[in-house]
Amino acid sequence: MTLKRMDNILIVVDDLEAVKAFFVALGLKLEGQTTVEGPAVGSLIGLGDVRATLAMLRTPDGQGIELDKFHTPDAVRFGPVNAPVNTLGLRRIMFAVDGIDAVVARMQAHGAELIGQMQYETSYRLAYIRGPEGIIVGLAEQLG
Repeated sequence: MTLKRMDNILIVVDDLEAVKAFFVALGLKLEGQTTVEGPAVGSLIGLGDVRATLAMLRTPDGQGIELDKFHTPDAVRFGPVNAPVNTLGLRRIMFAVDGIDAVVARMQAHGAELIGQMQYETSYRLAYIRGPEGIIVGLAEQLG
């Protein structure tokens, strides 16, 4: 058996509309949104009495980000919202971009905070930004 592809990454959010707007502004496309609930959903994820709204977004090359807003049971916050990059667990999602300065400016206009920027030798320019709910996004522009 062979791994075929990564299908999606799940991000549990409180403000679904704000996070969805952030990723759409970044350039992802909203593929669809639905509400799921019931025993089959609860059995799959190991929770009871589940009701959640899911929004699926896709990058231009087809990679997925699933945003879930749990109505029941309530989502559990683990750690601070603005945890630093070296906090254990999933810390960031990185996207390849063209025109990194324009992308950073566009995202700052949508409320993103610039964490830092650097140039890695002569091959990449990188930037880390923090979006709604403390989500960290890395941006990478290949040079040359």
